[in-house]
Amino acid sequence: MKFKLSNQAVGSLMMALQKGLLEQSDITDILKGFTLFNTTDGLMVENPPVLEVEKASEKKETEKVTEESA
Repeated sequence: MKFKLSNQAVGSLMMALQKGLLEQSDITDILKGFTLFNTTDGLMVENPPVLEVEKASEKKETEKVTEESA
């Protein structure tokens, strides 16, 4: 039996790679944790990784607090 990845599954792989690069971590555990299911569009990932990105304004506030603490 052959399976193809759906666009969603490819996006999930790309998110795992991006998360690994940003966090400088190994993505093996993320990939092993994927729960896959088959649809007419191809394999889908039930639990894709979540990438949390800090807004620029929040980052500036964090930097201000850090600078004031120093």
